[in-house]
Amino acid sequence: MSSDLILETEGLTKEFAGFTAVGGVDLRVKRGTIHALIGPNGAGKTTCFNLLTKFLPPTRGRIVFKGKDITAMAPADVAQLGLVRSFQISAVFPHMTVLENVRIALQRRLRGASMDFWRSRSVLEEYNDKALALIADVGLSDYAHWNAVELPYGRKRALEIATTLALDPEMLLLDEPTAGMGHEDIARIADLIRTVAEARTVLMVEHNLSVVADLSDTITVLTRGRVLAEGDYETVSNNPDVREAYMGVGHA
Repeated sequence: MSSDLILETEGLTKEFAGFTAVGGVDLRVKRGTIHALIGPNGAGKTTCFNLLTKFLPPTRGRIVFKGKDITAMAPADVAQLGLVRSFQISAVFPHMTVLENVRIALQRRLRGASMDFWRSRSVLEEYNDKALALIADVGLSDYAHWNAVELPYGRKRALEIATTLALDPEMLLLDEPTAGMGHEDIARIADLIRTVAEARTVLMVEHNLSVVADLSDTITVLTRGRVLAEGDYETVSNNPDVREAYMGVGHA
């Protein structure tokens, strides 16, 4: 594994009762970059994410993170190594405040999985400063004392990212981070992803090609579970095979 790579897969394959959802994917993600995984519906993007974070075991193939073979590892162990998918650890309790949610996420990282913190408010209050700093980082300072359930949709996604960042991941996987958002929220989350990526690697599945074009250093295009093309946005957007793959799903 090259020293500039943080994640690499070799022949990554997932079959379901004879159907190949992901077939022989070789993925190479460079440290400190934003890498997008795109493709038409049914291309295998989410299945690939589930394989990388070990929510699904591969039928064949190999996954290497920071030079370590994680193919047979459990999801929690992979997260401890620093490879984290946003929803995977987002301890978002709807009837707790933004501050309380982020404090709990911090406690989980710094004190382990013990639930003893429920018994002592003072334990959680130790993390106020760190939690408030993370809340500011994702633009939620004005919402720190709102219950999570009260947040607008885009702000909920920002809270999810904050609870993920509380685990201090080296590589963050984001599955459709701007899905269902209006223009203003999309711009806000895109700016947040750009800021997050200043200190870590980001791999994201994203349908909004404007966001992909704006943020991504490298793009891997999947179709029918296989890699169709890879490169920067100009390279993949001018690839005739990519254009054809998107024709049936309404993309220009």
